[in-house]
Amino acid sequence: MADVQPVGFIIGGSGGIGTALTRLLAASGWQVHVAARNEAGLAPLAELANVTTYVLDARDVAAVADVCGQVVAASGRLDAAVNLAGSLLLKPAHRTSVDEWDDTIATNLTTAFALVRAAAPLMRSTGGSIVLMASAAASIGLNNHEAIGAAKAGVIGLARSAAASYANWNVRVNVVSPGMTETPLTASLLANDGARQASEKLHALGRVGTATDVASAIAWLIEPSNAFVTGQVIGVDGGLASLVPRPRG
Repeated sequence: MADVQPVGFIIGGSGGIGTALTRLLAASGWQVHVAARNEAGLAPLAELANVTTYVLDARDVAAVADVCGQVVAASGRLDAAVNLAGSLLLKPAHRTSVDEWDDTIATNLTTAFALVRAAAPLMRSTGGSIVLMASAAASIGLNNHEAIGAAKAGVIGLARSAAASYANWNVRVNVVSPGMTETPLTASLLANDGARQASEKLHALGRVGTATDVASAIAWLIEPSNAFVTGQVIGVDGGLASLVPRPRG
């Protein structure tokens, strides 16, 4: 790809991580196609050079396939596809309604499946990289995370199976698994000082993550120089899923 402008497609690009990733890739010379449900949220990104935006409900599998086709029709190729669509439901199972469960699965897992299903065949002739989003909640038991933990664990299973299925096409599939990250999605939770401090104490590095922390890891995974990495879950979580924090004085 040294002589060809790489092409990336981001679902959920109007959120905090999506915005950071779009700006990072655009500044690095990528042609970036960004989709989100919220047209107003896409407006600032549409003003950037090398960025094209689409309004898309990624829970609609057929609609995802259609937009992926538009990307290739417009740019001639697809080198990277990233799913950042997601939600955050903090309830125990007995207080989670069936509608809330269905929405959590659709928003976090079905969107990931839709992207893999649509993007992998479009990368068959050139190879490429698909990155999906999980959560530290998929790896450890966090109270009130039943629905989101299940959905994100499903994303990990999907990614590992897809990595095996599409390796012969040189299509890599990996997962980034954040801890608590400061984005518009978590703003109301982290606005509470007690909740913020409790979350910071769970992370060995003593802070919550930033959108740039996560976007940088995604950018690393889709770079061709890292083309020997597939089927991996990269924790960007300050140690949340793997370390017992040392008490802070």
